[in-house]
Amino acid sequence: MLLKKTLFAATTAVLATLAAGVAHAAPEKPECIAPAKPGGGFDLTCKLVQSALQNGNYLEAPMRVTYMPGGIGAVAYNTVIANRPAEGGTVVAFSGGSFLNLAIGKFGKYTEQDVKWVAAVGADYGAVIVKADSPYQSLKDLIEATRANPGKVIYGSGGSVGSQDWMKSALIAKQAGVNYKDMRYVAFEGGGEAMTALMGGHVQAYTGDASEVAAHLKGGRVRVLAVLAPERLPGELAAIPTAIEQGYNVDWTIARGYYMGPKVADADRQWWTATFDKMLAAPEFDKLRQERGLFPFALTGQALEDYVSAEVKRYTALAHEFGLLAR
Repeated sequence: MLLKKTLFAATTAVLATLAAGVAHAAPEKPECIAPAKPGGGFDLTCKLVQSALQNGNYLEAPMRVTYMPGGIGAVAYNTVIANRPAEGGTVVAFSGGSFLNLAIGKFGKYTEQDVKWVAAVGADYGAVIVKADSPYQSLKDLIEATRANPGKVIYGSGGSVGSQDWMKSALIAKQAGVNYKDMRYVAFEGGGEAMTALMGGHVQAYTGDASEVAAHLKGGRVRVLAVLAPERLPGELAAIPTAIEQGYNVDWTIARGYYMGPKVADADRQWWTATFDKMLAAPEFDKLRQERGLFPFALTGQALEDYVSAEVKRYTALAHEFGLLAR
């Protein structure tokens, strides 16, 4: 009996020590850097983790959100690596566009191996959208029309040549066997402007994001020919087929998540990874994600590292293919 009591006391002490260690590892001044001005996708990503940490009581001190615009994430990436590499309480928001920018060298001399990737917590996906009265009833119709007369089908979206939205259009043109240089593409300032142009008949197809279209679908104003996802999306878009299931190998996943500086202590990174694992498993987090128009997507640890590496390689190959990088 005495031995059992002694073992129980020792075990309790160890658990208490471990619990104290975990509590001590929680950052005292948590911060999420949004690498853009307020109001965009990076801001949304930071506000998501801010709300999740607060609602789940994971922190004693509230997380602050700060903004570091410039170069579509380049300024934040360079600043964290060069000037703030060891801040254990600071995470920086990323998106799939960050991988594209890394691939084409927009982040300067740094690569995806120069930061510590912490968690991917949600995703959006590309979508091919036409007006409700469009003659194109399917993605095949659009692709066949583009193949027959590339100059007649005008694509539009909220990004210039080389951007994520342009790449979606270029990939659809590729499926039609059309050289991207022959593709008719109009760049707009954002998705709202591109959607207005679609409604006005100034473009025939809009390659936007799945999260944008639900409200327009309800109003009966548009038809979504395909979502550019590995599999069908849940909820209101469940009836929309993917490009892949229609026979066209186009997947445009826009992951959202967080990275940290390269010299962050292992204990600090482990705290964030463990905390994200807990949050991502909670129904409350799924609700917060849905409220921000994001779809389920969760990766941490080595799985995230592998995913980032594979995505940068994929974007690099696409950049070479579409003439965005010299061979």
